[in-house]
Amino acid sequence: MNAPVSELIELLSLERLEDNLFRGQSRDIGTKYVFGGQVLGQALSAAQATLTQPRHAHSLHAYFLRAGNIEAPIVYEVDRTRDGGSFSVRRVTAIQHGKVIFFCAASFQDAETGGEHQLSMPEVPKPEDLEPAPAIPQEKLALLPTKVQRWLDRQGPFEFRHVYPRDELNPPKRPPFQQVWFRLTEKVGDAPELHRALLAYASDFHLLGTATFPHGISYYQPNVLMASLDHALWFHRPFRADEWLLYAIDSPSAQEGRGLARGMVYDRNGRLVASTAQEGLIRVLADGQTA
Repeated sequence: MNAPVSELIELLSLERLEDNLFRGQSRDIGTKYVFGGQVLGQALSAAQATLTQPRHAHSLHAYFLRAGNIEAPIVYEVDRTRDGGSFSVRRVTAIQHGKVIFFCAASFQDAETGGEHQLSMPEVPKPEDLEPAPAIPQEKLALLPTKVQRWLDRQGPFEFRHVYPRDELNPPKRPPFQQVWFRLTEKVGDAPELHRALLAYASDFHLLGTATFPHGISYYQPNVLMASLDHALWFHRPFRADEWLLYAIDSPSAQEGRGLARGMVYDRNGRLVASTAQEGLIRVLADGQTA
């Protein structure tokens, strides 16, 4: 297994301290603070570890309260809120340096049959018909802050192929829509719990950024401050995070320094496997100020 994938699997494999208490390590991937997807994936892993019945996660609703310190581990406390006849609910609180930085509620369900329908997948090119994103020229990369350089120059555990690429260093104004194919760069085990945690991690990529498209700004600009405020994730159907998935995202509104983005995740056969929503802080600072 290659290093980025094995590191991510390790990141999502928490240390159990007590029955309902877990510790997760943090990784510096070039973001200023702990990447939100890391906390989402670890919190879901913690909740899944407390189930005593074979139930699968169908929804997660989270709030980010404080920025996480990438230099310190995070402790996850799980409240076994309810185990009913068909559903289980867990509340997870993430703590760092004695303060709550995040909390979420996750719901789990027994396998069940019922009526089915879904919105159709957008008509887009297949991932193999799209070129991988070109490397940023070193002379451009050298002009950016060190952390941004690491973020853009790293080989991460996921591969992304954009249907309509955007130059994030010189972003044009365009409608708030995008479609991105993504997959884990290497095959992993078959455990559905692992693939759901991996998708929770990946769901934080590209989502809020879609809300910046009409304004011609980017997270990489030094005067742009962006931070996730909340995150919702629904799992609809089985999937594998190590096979191509299409993330179809739109942003219906931005106002009062906040942007809202929604996403639908399809497998390459057109099955809707998950949906997401996120609101985040988007501030453009005054001239001379940096985020």
